[in-house]
Amino acid sequence: MGRVYNFSAGPSMLPLAVLEKAQQEFLDYCGTGMSVLEMSHRSSAFSEIIAQAEALLRELMNIPDTYKVLFVQGGASLQFSMVPLNLFKAGTADYIHTGSWSKKAIAEARKYGHVHVASSSENQNFTYIPDVHDLRPEADYVHITTNNTIEGTVFTKLPDTGSVPLVADMSSNILSQVYDISKFGVIYAGAQKNIGPAGLTVVIIREDLIGHAQKECPTMLDYSTHVKHGSLYNTPATYSIYMAKLVFEWLKEQGGVEAIEAINRKKAALLYDFLDESKLFSTPVLSDYRSIMNIPFMTPTAELDAAFLQGAKAQGLETLKGHRSVGGMRASIYNAMPMEGVEQLVSYMKTFEKNYR
Repeated sequence: MGRVYNFSAGPSMLPLAVLEKAQQEFLDYCGTGMSVLEMSHRSSAFSEIIAQAEALLRELMNIPDTYKVLFVQGGASLQFSMVPLNLFKAGTADYIHTGSWSKKAIAEARKYGHVHVASSSENQNFTYIPDVHDLRPEADYVHITTNNTIEGTVFTKLPDTGSVPLVADMSSNILSQVYDISKFGVIYAGAQKNIGPAGLTVVIIREDLIGHAQKECPTMLDYSTHVKHGSLYNTPATYSIYMAKLVFEWLKEQGGVEAIEAINRKKAALLYDFLDESKLFSTPVLSDYRSIMNIPFMTPTAELDAAFLQGAKAQGLETLKGHRSVGGMRASIYNAMPMEGVEQLVSYMKTFEKNYR
């Protein structure tokens, strides 16, 4: 079998050019006579890799010099704890509840202080992003999930938090669209969607928010630990960082984030336009809040969903089953998904509708 179109929400597909470059360098990285997998994280070769990765990410996202970039482990889920452990001063924060991941973030933060749910879309099964009118000036920070991987919604407009730092879980849409980094206090993202393999988490944090960890904060969960040691306090996810560097290089070759955003919007529009016209398929997400990364859809019955998924697999369209909490289907069309993959999916959906309506 040749390569398939992998619509997984994560770990997700990587650019073919990146995989081929990694394959070429797998046994011998740049004449070192060893694989990056075998390389000491203290070596000059790896020091160059991690420095290049940071420089490329700073360039791609236009990260100001007043922010630190960290490469840590534990996934976005560990950040649910690291954020309050480092940012709580008064011990209170505002969270905007927009889905499964914000729910988990709220639960973790409540272990360390008071969480005020400033707004929630749970009353309509998270099919939209709620307006935010209840933010408090005394909050230590405001937390959002910019793109909701499971529910398929996205913040099209960031909340105005004034002088209160805005913290964003950007795991499923980092590098997919342009953001003004200066509007955030902290951005964190698991790598396994738009950056590289699982095992790496990127943290972008404003310098004034570093060094205020709670007394009981474990050393490894203190942002200042990783800042002081250049993300090398312990052995980092070396190969994942190397792969991230290759992805950043590839993204720069595509024209950067602005160029990839234009492509992403065209891919998403192709699928949404079909869904809006379809008499068989539908998407629950309200049109003003639709993600361009994760698109949930369904047929009228679970039986038809199952038939669709079985046929999709035969067409080389993989991992389209929706999250167990939502059901139906979900197409995750991250940066690495080519337009041809979405075109083949829509073509199959049209054929399926014709045969089953």
